[in-house]
Amino acid sequence: MAELFRMPAVAADAATAVLSAWQVAEGASFTKDDALVSIETDKAEVDVSAERDGVLLKALYEAGVEIEVGDPIAVLGTAGEQTGDLDALLVELGVAAPAEARQAVRRDVPEEPAVPAPSAAPALSLAPASGEPDRGGRIFSSPLARRLAREAGLGIEALTGTGPGGRIVRRDVEAAVAAGRAQATEPPAPPAPAPVPQATTPAAPASAAGTGDHEDIPHTRMRRAIARRLTESKQHTPHFYLRATCAVDELLALRQRINAVSPVKISVNDLLIKAVATAHTQVPEMNAVWQPDAVRRFRTVDVSVAIATDTGLVTPVLRGIENLSVSAIATRTRAFAERARSGGLVPADLEGGSITVSNLGMYGVEEFAAIINPPQAAILAIGAARDEAVVRDGAVTAAKVLGVVLSVDHRPVDGAVAARWLAAFTEAVENPVRLVV
Repeated sequence: MAELFRMPAVAADAATAVLSAWQVAEGASFTKDDALVSIETDKAEVDVSAERDGVLLKALYEAGVEIEVGDPIAVLGTAGEQTGDLDALLVELGVAAPAEARQAVRRDVPEEPAVPAPSAAPALSLAPASGEPDRGGRIFSSPLARRLAREAGLGIEALTGTGPGGRIVRRDVEAAVAAGRAQATEPPAPPAPAPVPQATTPAAPASAAGTGDHEDIPHTRMRRAIARRLTESKQHTPHFYLRATCAVDELLALRQRINAVSPVKISVNDLLIKAVATAHTQVPEMNAVWQPDAVRRFRTVDVSVAIATDTGLVTPVLRGIENLSVSAIATRTRAFAERARSGGLVPADLEGGSITVSNLGMYGVEEFAAIINPPQAAILAIGAARDEAVVRDGAVTAAKVLGVVLSVDHRPVDGAVAARWLAAFTEAVENPVRLVV
């Protein structure tokens, strides 16, 4: 029996999601747990699997469309089922979908405008049930649309909705903002030129519109999310910073000995992540986050690892690493890196943790201060190992040192606690044998 397949809530706080790609063609059969569709959220791209065997009778949207969570996106049937009159079936299911409303506007086609006009936006309109009362002038809009309109200084009542049942959605607000911006920047019509005597040399022709000296790259959902979250972090999280320099000669020597016999190659970053777990175990007050009514302290050590991808920075969470070996940490970190760069992370991979490790040492960066990834309480920024002259036992000698900067949220963590944590981390790095016992 035919049924509607709706946009799933793949992230707890997402009001909309982008339909990235259909994994099953129209009319094709699928089995339980097959990937039906890829959905893009602010944090990751997720494959949504089928809950039972069936057939994709009709895809109501093409790829590249942003859709409200809960809106129908396809019609599914039982295996072998065929549909005759599609429009009649959609009406029977409570959805009216004229052909022109199903024309999708891809976000990633350069020739298309970055923000489609409301008339070109794909949408479905829900068919009202018989006897449905009049809305009496009530304006229907999504929470996201209301927030964006408020931030842009627009009255929601002045917008035209293109969502289900005329609902005002995000694309309507963005289209209105773009239209207002275009109107504000449109140059006035030039005055009529004065007659030019025949003997006067004609002026040089005006240059073509646009200088061609830049390129505007539209924001992705992930880039917008990164910008929003880190801006909020700097505005609302009281950061303070602690710096330390760690001698890493013994750490590098230990890594070399491990890699000589281990089937899993260990990086310096893997050992430093284990040192973070050791410090969290010794100073459990750092393993906490700020909540509106309490400081939440965790019983396991979950650490986010910053991974750069072509679409932005992601921070998947390594869980329970206080009980993991260094080789297990290395294996999980590499698996996360592969999934991050192939778009295989799911929202659950990115949630949790109390601290992030961000390492730019491979780029030769000596030191940097990172912004805390909310709601976590800290982020450790790691620079490159370098040769420096140090004083040991009263004598100057050459040594490999590593600069780190700990950014801390002052609400759940006081300066003395953070200082004890950084001392424990430095001790673990400079005496690394404790990381493997």
